[in-house]
Amino acid sequence: MESAALITTFVTLFIVLDPIALAPLFLALTRGMSARTRRVIAIRACVVSGALLCVFGAFGEAVLNFIGISMPAFRIAGGILLFLTALDMLFERRTARREDTAEQDDHDDPSIFPLAIPLIAGPGAIATIILLTGEHQGLSGLAWVLGTMLVVLTMVFISFLGAGLLERVLGKTGINVVTRVLGMLLAALAVQFVLDGLRGFGMAL
Repeated sequence: MESAALITTFVTLFIVLDPIALAPLFLALTRGMSARTRRVIAIRACVVSGALLCVFGAFGEAVLNFIGISMPAFRIAGGILLFLTALDMLFERRTARREDTAEQDDHDDPSIFPLAIPLIAGPGAIATIILLTGEHQGLSGLAWVLGTMLVVLTMVFISFLGAGLLERVLGKTGINVVTRVLGMLLAALAVQFVLDGLRGFGMAL
């Protein structure tokens, strides 16, 4: 994979998985728990979400072909979905929805739900991993995409462990600024996905 494509893959996955925005939600879900319990929850959430994204990365396109959905069509649909996610980030609806999801959880262990699903491996992340593996064909492309995803997921895990420090350093204003900047980048990448999908249908763009 070329360096430019690798950087684009990393940026896309970083924006969609959004380690910075997940950190304060992890704090809220594990309030009052010991450091060891938080570490176990963080590991379980990252392992489950990573396994789910790997499955969709490896077999997602085959599933689409089985039900008769072409990759260009999925690229367009995925681009639209990512654009809506970007709008949510820009107007703070995404964080509010994630917080609502977190507040609805009554279990003592939030690692599977809502952390792994849908806060980490949500619809946007699943759509993105299928789009990226579809763009980079072959075992090498799959390995690079999944490897990059695991790197970003490691950053999510680190953000979970350092959530308290991150919140103190950035503050609410800092987190809001970073989220909006990432939202702008995601909107541009979403438009690129749509253009690639239209080009796949033979439209000269």
